Amino acid sequence: MKAANQLQQKLVVTLMILILARLGIFIPIPGIDHNSLDNTLNQNGLINFLNIFSGGGFSTIGIFALGIVPYINASIIMQLLTKIIPELENLQKEEGESGRQKIIQITRYFTLIWAIIQSIGISLWIKPYVFNWNYYFILDCIIALTTGSMIIMWCSEFITEYGIGNGPSLLIFQNIISGIPKSLQNYKLDIYNKDTITIGSLFFIVFVLTLIINVLIQEGKRKVTIVSARQLGKINELNPQSYIPLKLNQGGVMPIVFASATMTLPIYVTQNIRASILNNIIYLFLPGHILYFPAYGLLIIGFSYFYASLVLNPEDIAENLKKMGASIPSIRPGSNTIIYFKQILNRLTLIGGLCLFAIALIPSLIAQITNINLLQGLGTTSLLILVGVAIDTAKQIQTYIISQQYDNIME
Repeated sequence: MKAANQLQQKLVVTLMILILARLGIFIPIPGIDHNSLDNTLNQNGLINFLNIFSGGGFSTIGIFALGIVPYINASIIMQLLTKIIPELENLQKEEGESGRQKIIQITRYFTLIWAIIQSIGISLWIKPYVFNWNYYFILDCIIALTTGSMIIMWCSEFITEYGIGNGPSLLIFQNIISGIPKSLQNYKLDIYNKDTITIGSLFFIVFVLTLIINVLIQEGKRKVTIVSARQLGKINELNPQSYIPLKLNQGGVMPIVFASATMTLPIYVTQNIRASILNNIIYLFLPGHILYFPAYGLLIIGFSYFYASLVLNPEDIAENLKKMGASIPSIRPGSNTIIYFKQILNRLTLIGGLCLFAIALIPSLIAQITNINLLQGLGTTSLLILVGVAIDTAKQIQTYIISQQYDNIME
């Protein structure tokens, strides 16, 4: 019963923190003409994309408008710096829990800096929609948005530590779910219209197909069998449970997130730069033009390789196997093992990137064929996040249930 009570407590804590994080979005910063701002933002592709992660916070400019974005950016920066700076890498690998806490603290400082930078940008950007724009308003806006971002960071860490699931992922999950009802308002359904029934059936088929592919990508893995020193010479008696799982998609949802964000930049550039020659080139990368899909696909694959290099290092894997006295059958330890893992990771990353690109194409292709955006407001990026977070959270809940059963057996 102890594990059951612990699971209930974690679920209650998670729900309470999520509610708190959601309420802050609806507390607007005073002094802004929110109606004019909302009408303008509906035409801004970049802001609409950011609204996915803030739950509409950029439309309301509430105190939690920045959401979890500064914390995610800070975490990515720390991952890069850990790979580049040897001192941080040693801190992560050699000092255990103490080193991990130091890296978390540095990440918090980066979150604060990033939140201040984004707050300054927003306070300058919303100038046309402010009733009395002055230095006092800028200061108030920066303090409010930065404080809100730090509270969200605390919420995410609190969920991760005392709740169930990964805090940042659950906050994004909640924001996406909260935007679905608003997106469905764009559809007017007539159950007596045959076209409506056809569109509804097509929507259901596309949605289920995309969901299945998402699950396969999230759960797909390559099992690399390993053998310990005492099993050498007994290859036919290898334990099938002794393997290293290499995921098909090491970067999770991040490659498609950053690729999608990057592809919204040409829209912003064409709206703010009047150079005709440059705009003619940029137009080729806009949705519906010849270079949009090739550029989108290359970005997804490129970011997939980038995140795969951050998550897994073949040299580290080979070194850990050597320390454990284990190896891969028919592969010599050392440089041969490193080359073997590099080949597998390169192939898996390429396949994973192509799969991400394939599901990213589904809504666009359907929209071009039928002239109807079937997944409006719930694109493949959102579905990937929803599926990934749902799977990870379900696994954690299952772990606690198994723990409860184990405690009952021991008693």
